[in-house]
Amino acid sequence: MSSLPARRRELSVFLRNRQSGTYNLQYKMSRIRLLPETVASQVAAGEVVERPASVVKELIENSIDAGARKIDVIIRRGGISQVRVIDDGCGMDRDDALLSLERHATSKIRSAADLQAVATLGFRGEALPSIASVSRFRLTTREADAVAGTEIIVNGGKLETVRDGGEAPGTQVEVRSLFYNLPARRKFLRSENTESRNIEHQLHLQAIGHPQIGFSLLRDDRMLFQLPAAATLSDRIRDLYGVELLQRLVEITDTASPGIRLGGFIGQAGVSRQTRTQQLVFVNGRAIESSLITVGIREGYHTALMKGQYPITFLFLELDPAGVDVNVHPAKREVRFRDPNGVREAIVRCIQQTLEGGRARWQEKFRAPGGSPVVSGKAVPDLTLRPDIAAPEESHRELPHLTPRATDRVVAGANIAGVVDPGRGAKPEQAPSPASLKHDSHQQQFQIIGVLSKLYVLMENADGLVLVDQHAAHERVLFEELRRRMEEQGVPTQKLLLPQTFDVPPRDADWIERNLSVLQRMGIGIESFGPDTFKIDSVPSFLNVSDPVQFMRKVIDDLKSTGNSTSAMRLGEEMIATTVCRHAVKANDPLRYPEVEKLIRDLLDCDLPYCCPHGRPTMIQISLAELEKKFGRKI
Repeated sequence: MSSLPARRRELSVFLRNRQSGTYNLQYKMSRIRLLPETVASQVAAGEVVERPASVVKELIENSIDAGARKIDVIIRRGGISQVRVIDDGCGMDRDDALLSLERHATSKIRSAADLQAVATLGFRGEALPSIASVSRFRLTTREADAVAGTEIIVNGGKLETVRDGGEAPGTQVEVRSLFYNLPARRKFLRSENTESRNIEHQLHLQAIGHPQIGFSLLRDDRMLFQLPAAATLSDRIRDLYGVELLQRLVEITDTASPGIRLGGFIGQAGVSRQTRTQQLVFVNGRAIESSLITVGIREGYHTALMKGQYPITFLFLELDPAGVDVNVHPAKREVRFRDPNGVREAIVRCIQQTLEGGRARWQEKFRAPGGSPVVSGKAVPDLTLRPDIAAPEESHRELPHLTPRATDRVVAGANIAGVVDPGRGAKPEQAPSPASLKHDSHQQQFQIIGVLSKLYVLMENADGLVLVDQHAAHERVLFEELRRRMEEQGVPTQKLLLPQTFDVPPRDADWIERNLSVLQRMGIGIESFGPDTFKIDSVPSFLNVSDPVQFMRKVIDDLKSTGNSTSAMRLGEEMIATTVCRHAVKANDPLRYPEVEKLIRDLLDCDLPYCCPHGRPTMIQISLAELEKKFGRKI
């Protein structure tokens, strides 16, 4: 047996011969072999280039890093036949252009320390060589002050041509016949329409993330969109998604979070989609996918969304590059945060304050139009009863019900402003006096028209018609009042007949020990009972718990993702929502004018008046323009 130094010398000789093309046939190969350069490049390309949209993403990011102000994308057959990206960036000289096609050659970082503070979109130096190894590749580039540019042609990773080029300043990259030398990868591509839609989605992401840059997309000689450089993010959202969506968004109210700045737009409460396709998140200008941020967004909306629905977000996070690791995956879609809990809490707090801060603008929808005439008379019912003009004897009469069954009018004994006692039901409350209605009329100038089908309160405002769901509105009022009282007075608990112990994994045990105070505020009597063992002796009285151990395991799973700002009533909110749903005003419950007015006033005072605890909207707006279109007054 040869010694270890001798084996090292043999291996060194073998590697030198391999690089020179001369192999020692008598050398016995081991099971571990070095891959040829072409195969290694194709393996690396498989991590970076998944489909034509990946090519577009990498090339656009290079253009943005090069300082481009305008980027044009041209594709054919879904990008499978051709992808061309043209920018007006800084360009490259010939040496840099040739080096850019070498693996791990980059201008973005210099040392390992730079990886801890990556401020550019690209930095790995793998995109161009990976793309060139699986396509017929052409690069033309020219600096602004250069007389001539450089043209480089690469086929399947093999350099073929390097010559002068006469293109405009900037860089053009043309990728043809993607995966022509990898048939196994090519057959896994989807249809041309699907690949085109993926490319268009990628363009949308980059355009939203960088509104100061102009973008255009040409597909099979047909212009799909052409976006000029926008002054603000709202202009770019309007250009891409239309005015109607922009009007349903709320600009984010940045909160004082140490080291984190948040901006962008989010959908109003109740505005949602069935998928996450319009839940866009950017970290330092980079579009990312993060389960941590998804959980934070969901937690921020909480009762403002229906189950199974996802919010619309254009959320931008700016933080120190040293606080986020983007070197997790070659495609750079995933990131890791140095302080994940801090990021999540900042997102939750920001969304909650933004939704609550939009209440003033939401209240404006209820203000009556100025100078609106009052319809009155014996032959015509008074459909515009207002507290400032109603006579004392009229303020207690019922609102006109706009339904064929006008004879069936029963006074509802609903408690509009009171809190429901889950064990006793609603208690009627005396209606406010006409004097108090007149006193508050200058503050809440909403104008009530009537009640449609004993369910929808019709109101008029300057924009048109407003419909309020009396059941959903009453649910929100009762929900917030009951939750507030239980948080202030404490959660009622019920002792177990026999305390029970249960074991948990070490990670769950650590989480419970750190959150014992939160669980106790929620009405759960829990304490440590040994290593990774806990004892539970009481649970909230309003919950029907048949198996305390299984109940605790579910509580731990549900609360671990909600963060440190979890309300002490989070555990019981679902039960509270169910309780108030049973006791709120139902459909076909007729309400008198003072009751309806009290309901609207209490709704406006809620923290989240936009929707019920289940996420359904409490009101909708039908604009005058929409009504005029329905009646043919406008086209």
